[in-house]
Amino acid sequence: MATDPTPTGLDLTRRGLLAAGLAGSGGLALAATGGLTGIAAEAAAAEAGSRQGRLPRRVDVVVVGAGLSGLVAARRVAAAGRSVLVVEARRRVGGRILNHPLRAGGVIEAGGAFIGPTQGRIAALAREMRVPTFLQHAEGESVYISSTTGRQTYSGTVPPDPTILPDAALLLTRIDRMAAEIPVDAPWSHPRAAEWDSMTLAEWIRANAVNAAGVENLIRSWSQPGFGADPAQLSLLFTLWYVACSGDERNPGTFARNSDTVGGAQERRFVGGSQLVPIRLARRLGDRVALDAAVTKVVQGDGRAVVHTTRGVVRASRVVVAAPPPLVLDVDWFPRLPHRRTQLLRQMGMGELMKCDAVYRRPFWRDAGLSGFGLNDSGAVRVAFDNCPSDGSPGVLLAFVGGSTWKRYGTLPRAARRRAVLEGFAAMFGEQALSPIEYTEQDWTREQWTRGGPVAVMGPGTLSTFGPEIRRPFGRVHWAGTETSTYWTGYMDGAVRAGERAATEVLGRLR
Repeated sequence: MATDPTPTGLDLTRRGLLAAGLAGSGGLALAATGGLTGIAAEAAAAEAGSRQGRLPRRVDVVVVGAGLSGLVAARRVAAAGRSVLVVEARRRVGGRILNHPLRAGGVIEAGGAFIGPTQGRIAALAREMRVPTFLQHAEGESVYISSTTGRQTYSGTVPPDPTILPDAALLLTRIDRMAAEIPVDAPWSHPRAAEWDSMTLAEWIRANAVNAAGVENLIRSWSQPGFGADPAQLSLLFTLWYVACSGDERNPGTFARNSDTVGGAQERRFVGGSQLVPIRLARRLGDRVALDAAVTKVVQGDGRAVVHTTRGVVRASRVVVAAPPPLVLDVDWFPRLPHRRTQLLRQMGMGELMKCDAVYRRPFWRDAGLSGFGLNDSGAVRVAFDNCPSDGSPGVLLAFVGGSTWKRYGTLPRAARRRAVLEGFAAMFGEQALSPIEYTEQDWTREQWTRGGPVAVMGPGTLSTFGPEIRRPFGRVHWAGTETSTYWTGYMDGAVRAGERAATEVLGRLR
């Protein structure tokens, strides 16, 4: 794990400006460790080891959701000597972290993938689970395609478009300055919270840039993979808080650290795929994890909570909910959820995002001196990344299809979308991109137990009005999940932090 250089001033690296969303649940990373058989067998063994018989009648704590946050919470509770059960609707663990085996060998990550400086919680957990990391490929020139200037390659710090650079430099400097004022644990308390929460990021750009359309289009290529949304869907306050969270207790969050590859959130990937972390964590928990057990009802009363699942009923002293916010509303709650929490959850819709990978026998773009990173101001491939494993084989190119780009291409028939994605890669890297040996995609909007990705987003008026409810316990129910973290919200590190905090809460109450 590299140390955090803590960028000073404006640091617009060529991959940084548009890469931020990869670290949350986004990004696909190939891994090469021992071949497909070993990794697939490990995943199968983790599922087979999960509880398949009757659930226990009672435990101290029930955790809802076997994503990273829920598993971390359960481990901490178990380590304190308390009985715990994790109930998961899916037939796998990991939540928004998902490995996908390739026919060509190796594994790509269809969900959260990256790790970078100041993400110490996920780094420590990965080391404990014996999942090493490797540097994301970042050598060679990048490609920039503009509808006005055509295709160019460049090795500088930013895309070679003089019509947007002055505005971009000014606005990103202002974003860092404004984000530095935001309390990460209470952004709604800022004196200008209501004002900044009353407008979208797009409206703020339009009011503060000369070439507003060009800058908004550039920022869209950051927000679509990062949030699964466009600047017009994001509250300015929410965006500033998101940037402020891109650090830790010693290093304030910055746009550069959120968005960069080298020195930023996309600096490294996990050998073997990031899902190895929750798989190995679940394996240590053993039969404390119950798969295929969707929660349908939670009843509080008589000094206990009763959790109803599709596989049985479990009584507990405390409950930790670590599920995507929209899914919480599907549970039958008695008593009902507080009105303000219900309003918060209703306004925290998941982003719209899918990931598309084209697999090649080798990374041909590297032969041409290209990094595999590319930008396009239109089309299905707004941003492209090199997603090869650490040894460079097979070659993999990744495209995110998010926000308004998802609305246009994500709804097409698969064959038409595949063609559009490959044509986007070809425009950047050459005709060889039209002939992959394999093509795969993961649309998170069609995942029943996620309904979007990579993170739940907030539009105007949500954070300042209902934000204080985000971590407030509801009787015997406590809240985890990456959206509840104060640092690296939306990312794997935030998920770990939130799980640790929720476990500390319930253990304090159990005493």
